[in-house]
Amino acid sequence: MSARDMLDAAAGTVSVLTAGDVMLDRYWFGEVRRISPEAPVPVLRVFDVANRAGGAANVALNVTALGAGSLLLGAVGDDESGGILRDTVHRHGIKHALPAILDSTTVKLRLVARNQQLLRADFESGPGGLASATTAHSRWREKFSAMCADADAVIFSDYGKGALARRGELGAMLGEAKAAGKLTLVDPSGGDFSRYQGADLLTPNLGELEQAAGACDDDEAIAKAAAGLIERHGFGGVLVTLSERGMMMVRPGGGVLHSPARAREVFDVSGAGDTVAAVAATLAAAGADDRAVLEAANAAAAIVVGKVGTAVATADEVKAALPPGR
Repeated sequence: MSARDMLDAAAGTVSVLTAGDVMLDRYWFGEVRRISPEAPVPVLRVFDVANRAGGAANVALNVTALGAGSLLLGAVGDDESGGILRDTVHRHGIKHALPAILDSTTVKLRLVARNQQLLRADFESGPGGLASATTAHSRWREKFSAMCADADAVIFSDYGKGALARRGELGAMLGEAKAAGKLTLVDPSGGDFSRYQGADLLTPNLGELEQAAGACDDDEAIAKAAAGLIERHGFGGVLVTLSERGMMMVRPGGGVLHSPARAREVFDVSGAGDTVAAVAATLAAAGADDRAVLEAANAAAAIVVGKVGTAVATADEVKAALPPGR
């Protein structure tokens, strides 16, 4: 079936659980007309403020935008940002569990003028919090088991903020999901991919792949590096996002598919990996083949980088962006 057909098939029939690091993406939009007299820096006159769900929460929103059922498990702090994030997710009809068991909610503040970022400021408590709170983490795991039972696929969205950092627990959750017959996808962080042993699909960008497997000078080297990771860690496949060069799917035994990038003006790449993970998991859970997954994920990524800030790609937008016959 084509990617368009699979998008229709997934709507209302597939449910995806996203578990991992949630965050609040906050934007201050304005204009710059002068340089500060206090320091050689631009002065941003702010005229609008926006709060958007980021990290694993943005993955969940992208699943919803495709018309699939979306569940979200994360953790926030007992603070205003955590409340805003919960409200944002709730408004989109996502079934969620976001307990306030972190020291503080992760916030990324971006100052934007004329669709260009001037500065990003991160507020985070580091990889502690949930990862070091035994009782809180036990309750979090119980919620995972309950929500996993209601999902067809599980996305582990790892931003290295602590939700998936407790030693051995990520492997246990992966094993639990696989034993229950769920498709497992990991959007990885860092260079230690052994933490994701046995996952059905990984969706690293090129930088993450090189961090895990060494520098890759061309497509042949990329495919070889991905194949090595598959063999070493028992992955079912690796989908590598290559920015302006498109995407590549590598499967065990040397199977390689490549989808070139869609020509489009790029405004903001933040959150594009979230969109790719959401599309890949949703379509794969619906039974799509690798070609349909690649085409849809590539089209969706091109859509979100053409928007300002953390964004989603709707099913209708993706279908409109697909090549004829795809």
